[in-house]
Formats: sequence, C-alpha cells, structure tokens
Amino acid sequence: MFDTTKIDSFKKRIMITGGAGFIGSHCCRYFVNKYPDYLIVNFDALTYAGNLGNLRDIETKDNYCFVLGDIRKSEEVSRIFERYKITDVIHLAAESHVDRSIKNPNVFVETNVLGTLNLLNVAKEFWKEDYSKHRFHHVSTDEVYGSLSENEHPFKETNKYMPHSPYSASKASSDHFVRAFHDTYGLNVTISNCSNNYGPNQFPEKLIPLVINNILNSKEIPVYGNGLNIRDWLYVEDHTSAIDLIFHEGINGETYNVGGHNEKTNLDIINDLIDLTLEVNKKTLKNVILKPRINFIQDRLGHDKRYAIDNTKIKALGWKPANSYKKNLEKTVRWYFKNQKWLEDVTNKEYQNYYKTMYKNGE
Repeated sequence: MFDTTKIDSFKKRIMITGGAGFIGSHCCRYFVNKYPDYLIVNFDALTYAGNLGNLRDIETKDNYCFVLGDIRKSEEVSRIFERYKITDVIHLAAESHVDRSIKNPNVFVETNVLGTLNLLNVAKEFWKEDYSKHRFHHVSTDEVYGSLSENEHPFKETNKYMPHSPYSASKASSDHFVRAFHDTYGLNVTISNCSNNYGPNQFPEKLIPLVINNILNSKEIPVYGNGLNIRDWLYVEDHTSAIDLIFHEGINGETYNVGGHNEKTNLDIINDLIDLTLEVNKKTLKNVILKPRINFIQDRLGHDKRYAIDNTKIKALGWKPANSYKKNLEKTVRWYFKNQKWLEDVTNKEYQNYYKTMYKNGE
C-alpha cells in the first residue's frame, strides 16, 4: 500500500490510465525511472490485455503505485484524483483491437468515449482553479484518419477524420471530446496519434506477437485477404519517448502524429518475423521450429488499405526514433523467446476461445 503522506513531496502526480497494458506499462516504466520526483499512479481495470506482470521491475519503486479502477466509473476516477492529488493525466486506457470492435462495438463506446469523457469531467472539476498548471495528454491512433492509397501523402495533423471501423470511430470521438474540453473550458490538453506499435509485452492478438507465438507453437499464420495492407510500425519505447516530449513540451491544444517511418505490408512483417525467429532459434538452439505455413483467410470487414505518418511536426520538437526497424524487431523477437512463460500465461483458455472464433476459417 502506497504511503499517501508522501504525496506532497512529489513535483507531479501523474495518473497513467491503462498502465498495465502494452504501451501503458512501457510508459509507466519510462516515467518512473526517468522522473523520480514524479509520482506515477497506474490506474487500470486489468481487463484481458492488462497484466501487472509487465511491471514487476518497478512495482516496489517509491514513486509508483497501482490502483485497480475503471475509467467508465466516474466515482472511481474522482476518488483517485482526490486521494493522490492528481496533477496530470496521460490517458492510454482503451479497447484497441479492431476485430473485437467489429464483434462488439458497444464496449468500445463505453470505454473509449464515455471513459474519456469521465476523465475529462473529473479533471475539469479538480483543476478548475488554474488549468495552466495541469496537463491532460490523450493517446490516440492514426486510424482516425481513415485509409490512404499507395501514392497518397502520409497523414498530417490537418487531415480530416474518416474512421472506418467501430474502434477508430470510438477513438475519433474521444479525440473530439478532448479538443472540445480545451476549446470550451480551457483545459490544457495535447493529443498524439500514433501508428502501429510493436515491442515486448504486447498481447498476442496483435500481428507481431501473434506471429511469433504461432511460430513458437508450430501453428499456421493466418493472414487477412492478400496480406498487402500497409502499416507504419513504431517501436513502443520510441513511442514512450514521444509521449514524454509532448507531455512536457507540446503546445496546449495541439495534436502530434507519431510514426516510425517503417511502412511495411503485413506479408513483409510476417516474412521478416519468420526469418528472424528461425535465425534466433538457430543461434540459441532453444526449440524445434519448422518454417510455418502462411494461411490466407477471409479479409477483415472494412479493412483499411494503408496507414502512414508524416512526422514533421513532432520532429520539430526534437524527437526521432532511437533505433532501426530491423534492430527493434530482432529485440522484440528475442524478448518473446526469453519470455515464453509470459506468452503461455496470457494465451489462456479465454484467449484460445477468442482466437478460434476470430480465425476459425483459417484453421
């Protein structure tokens, strides 16, 4: 239990929502280690993708605490704001998987839209004496901009919103609410719209950990459509450094697009992962792994063709990715090799049932 008598000793007391998830856990770790004079309050509902095992290395740090809570419940949010004297918010909590949004869009509205609105309302009330002393940073997605053709210029912050999936529609709505609270009430906000993240601790419903997990378990790799949909891939640690920069240096009311400048087709990613996994396995002699079969399955409904990010605005703040795509992808593969127990724990019966439902026509 965190000693609340120490709260006033911290320069900032930042609530990071969704801090037990993939990006959230990396964000918590980054801020806890870089800013010992900040208290990081990890507020997470621990749904299927939340895992406190992601944070064992910082769970005993003096400037970190975890609070089980749900952003859909405003009374819980208010209680945490009051108890920990929250000065700032980095909002990452979200339902984020497109396939799940197609099957059950209501959950995405409840969490991504109403949950964000609850946070904004509580922040507006608690910080009303002087909004300029507090920041509400909202993490969103490039999917709100819709889809690009192969020859179109990458998304800029001025692109119109044209979401195509229930997931991206819910994130677009949450972005609009954040801007509305800035324009209407004067809340000090920033928004970042990021491309596809990858790295350690990512739940294996997303492409990269799904492929690695299937290779390690000698399963076929399901690929939607022809596999030629293009995404821009951003290493998660590069993303957290961008969040840090925007949180501290971003202009009130502004949006910043964050991408890795790594446009790859899904097939490119899968083939790179197959080659890397077989190479790493050969060096470590860890498993008996055969080259997997790729199985093309029925395309996802409303599947966007291409996402790409124009990084000009955030680079002007001084940000750039730390390492190359190849180095980061190899680091990611090596992490999953070393942490196969983590994969086993998260790919439990509930996940297996989900997997079979989503990809049944590929088995």
